[in-house]
Amino acid sequence: MNLENPNKRIQLLLLSILLTMAFIHLVSAQIPSEEKEALISFYEKMGGERWENSWNLEESEHTWFGVKIVDNHVVEINLFRNNVQGVLPESISELKYLTHLNLAFNGVTGVLPSSLTQLSFLKVLKLEMNRLKGELPEDIGNLRNLEELILFNNFITGGIPESMGTLKKLRILNLSSNNLSGPIPSSIGKLDKLENLGLFENDLGGNIPVELGKLSSLQELVLANNQLGGDIPIEFGQLTSLRVLQIQNNNFKSLENLNRLNTKELLAFDHDKEGYNLDLGNLKKDKSRMADTKFEDDDDNK
Repeated sequence: MNLENPNKRIQLLLLSILLTMAFIHLVSAQIPSEEKEALISFYEKMGGERWENSWNLEESEHTWFGVKIVDNHVVEINLFRNNVQGVLPESISELKYLTHLNLAFNGVTGVLPSSLTQLSFLKVLKLEMNRLKGELPEDIGNLRNLEELILFNNFITGGIPESMGTLKKLRILNLSSNNLSGPIPSSIGKLDKLENLGLFENDLGGNIPVELGKLSSLQELVLANNQLGGDIPIEFGQLTSLRVLQIQNNNFKSLENLNRLNTKELLAFDHDKEGYNLDLGNLKKDKSRMADTKFEDDDDNK
């Protein structure tokens, strides 16, 4: 009598049972009730039944489109171009472990809730191409882990909060194509990891802060279509990583200090100052090209 095959069958049966139990445990694992309630509130207040990819509230939150759960906590909501409509609820702050919030290219309206600044683990906030209005929260600097803040093409008003300078991990700051006014805060010069600063097409005025010359990691600086004036700071000569500089359609008195830039590294330089010449090597300068604003989502579902 051959006992080998029965033994193998028993082993396979036990393995199958264990795998089934593990799967049931994974699916049945519950996120905290306050997080689930916050997700349901988000769904109800932002037109969830009309989303391109909706949620079935009768099923586990683990199955909901764009929601990522790690260790029984919601860490990501990615509903890029999903017909999300409405005002972000204050209860978003209950998602305390959220690291990524991507609602770009939707119909998000109203003012950013102040409770949003309580998401201390947030790394990426992408709300571009919506209809947000009102001012940026003054305490936005509480988001100390933020690496990307992208809000271009909204209707945000008021000034850029001085507390923005406390976001020391920030690599990308794009506030282009809004209705921001007032000066560029000098505190932005403290963001030594900043690689991309986009402030194109606002109503920002005053002189460019000399502190921006401290941004040694800065690769793209887009300031076109504002009301900035005075001289370009001599400290711009310290921007050794700069590849893209767009400053056209402002009120600068002089661009002479740009001669201190390492122009061999520039890939794009746009201005509208008549009679101004800068030795750009093989680079073709353009006096009229529209400043770059990225309209695609390159988050790769992070």
